[in-house]
Amino acid sequence: MAFVDKATIEVKAGNGGNGIVSFRREKFVANGGPFGGDGGHGGSVIMVVDEGLRTLMDFRYNRHYKAKHGGNGMTKGMTGRSAADLYVKVPGGTIVRNLDTDEVLGDLTEPGQELVIAKGGRGGRGNMKFATPKNPAPEIAENGEPGQELRIGLELQLLADVGLVGFPSVGKSTLMSVITNAKPKIAAYHFTTIDPNIGMVRLDDGRDFVMADLPGLIEGASDGVGLGFQFLRHVERTRVLLHLVAMAGDDFLDEENAMAPIDAFHAINKELGNYDASLLDRPQIVVATKMDLPGAKERFDDFKAALDEDDSLSTKPTVMAISSVSHEGLKPLIQATATLLDQTPAFVPQADENLGVMYQYQDDEKPAFEVQHTDEGIWLLTGDKIERLFKMTNTQHEQSMVRFARQLRTMGVDDALREAGAQDGDTVQILDFTFDFVE
Repeated sequence: MAFVDKATIEVKAGNGGNGIVSFRREKFVANGGPFGGDGGHGGSVIMVVDEGLRTLMDFRYNRHYKAKHGGNGMTKGMTGRSAADLYVKVPGGTIVRNLDTDEVLGDLTEPGQELVIAKGGRGGRGNMKFATPKNPAPEIAENGEPGQELRIGLELQLLADVGLVGFPSVGKSTLMSVITNAKPKIAAYHFTTIDPNIGMVRLDDGRDFVMADLPGLIEGASDGVGLGFQFLRHVERTRVLLHLVAMAGDDFLDEENAMAPIDAFHAINKELGNYDASLLDRPQIVVATKMDLPGAKERFDDFKAALDEDDSLSTKPTVMAISSVSHEGLKPLIQATATLLDQTPAFVPQADENLGVMYQYQDDEKPAFEVQHTDEGIWLLTGDKIERLFKMTNTQHEQSMVRFARQLRTMGVDDALREAGAQDGDTVQILDFTFDFVE
């Protein structure tokens, strides 16, 4: 199965059901009065973390998610049926973004965590709710409130305790296959790993941790060169980095331009720092790989000496030598990694600190309406609030339209049209509905 870590979907919450105009008509009951019930609430679209998911593959085939509408109100004051919420399962580590505003709506990391993406509309009120002493038999009912509709971007950042970084062909996949339950592809050519792999490491003392093997980085990865740029985001959540440096064997560069281990070490750290400077603050264990090959011991000694003499390093990293083929040094490496994890607090990305579980929509920041004059001489009223108000108006009943006109006047629409230059008899349009402006 292919690894998918980005997806774009469209979500639509259910509309609220319409309220109705109805009157009580029963034998021996004079002047029964209004009897129309309210509409039911529309279903919301809610994202929930599913522990069994590892990629966003499902969203490649299904990009549209629509919750059901609420039922219409009924006579005898009965409320329509409210629609069930639509739950959309996502893997842990999914960042949810509103693509229309580029605003991060939430960051889903905990199993079972929920995030309301699109809120269902409330049900419209039936004429029972509009009865007053002055108007005991109103012919007024509301349509249901429209459900919210959004274009959503999903971005997955793997939730792993330990991340493997390094040039291609340094032995990341081989190490992963030996110490975890993962089965990554291994071959004698560069960029064998083109998708992140994730696996569980279990120690004899009962400790365990999740490890991620990321595609090999090259110089310029933070600027989009090679495969690394696509997957550097998955390093952001790791608490400990295992920085693999090959001591011998098939180096990433050809023999003529072969890079010394110390240069390879600095090149990868440079790419990590260019992408996110905070990554260099993560605890890091430098792992010298392929120690079973000829010449590896000599290069390892030179590498350690170069690290000790390197004044650019504020703290000297722990260096461990391994061979994934002969299993030399694997057990000490696993134990040292688990111990370092015990000493490292859980990392919370700075962008996620203020994100709540439920996103609250802020409509107050937008103007209630805007006035535009079209080339055809029509005054066009636009805006989420005024359009929602119109959609909730039952245009089949005169009293409902009178109420709508009163609401427009209260919002200041009449004054705004007058200031914009509207004259008596001009045509005003809201969505597909037109009426005449009257002074």
